[in-house]
Amino acid sequence: MASQPIYKVIFHNGGQVYEVFARQIYQSDMWGFVEIEELVFGEKSQILVDPGEEKLKSEFSGVKRSYIPLQSIVRIDEVEKEGAARISDGGSAKIAPFPVMPKGATPSSADD
Repeated sequence: MASQPIYKVIFHNGGQVYEVFARQIYQSDMWGFVEIEELVFGEKSQILVDPGEEKLKSEFSGVKRSYIPLQSIVRIDEVEKEGAARISDGGSAKIAPFPVMPKGATPSSADD
């Protein structure tokens, strides 16, 4: 029997870059979102505790499903096994979120 795939999802959230691992990921019925389910964190028996991963565990504790806006997604990879989930400062990121048109602006207003 084949093992269940694991996906590494990297996305922007509040000026930071999140890297999480999940077993389920798919296009949401809610337009413009990707759903991630069954978040995977490191082994509980590890001697070393990563404070970044612990912060993510507490932030996502009790979360059954998370909806991530498409424009926040940086990358999604199918990986062999999970790694350490982490949050990093987005200030030095070389990848910018996709630009979003300001509220009330229309594409034709630029032609005026």
